Amino acid sequence: MSEQAVETQELDRYECRACGYIYQPEKGDDSNDIPPGTPFAELPITWRCPVCAAKKNAFANVGPQGTASGFKENLRYGLGVNQLTPTQKNILIFGALALAFLFFLSLYGLQ
Repeated sequence: MSEQAVETQELDRYECRACGYIYQPEKGDDSNDIPPGTPFAELPITWRCPVCAAKKNAFANVGPQGTASGFKENLRYGLGVNQLTPTQKNILIFGALALAFLFFLSLYGLQ
């Protein structure tokens, strides 16, 4: 095994419980001069939410981006829908609504 092999690990995102701002380590925080790639644990203790100025302890870990939301114990329930990422759930929901709307409009073509 090579010493140069580096394991790339998804960094967890943290959400402000006061305003909903999500700190994404991949983007950093331009307003507080935090460079991209800085994990939440390495932020200074004086760091505040750039939206509402909440303290660092007001943030909750929401996991890496693109993972299924919810508790890991519950992911196997719900006919597989619980294993979808939030983006996939949005596509499923709004796609179904658009399809239903198109079916509704097609009823006007019936005579």
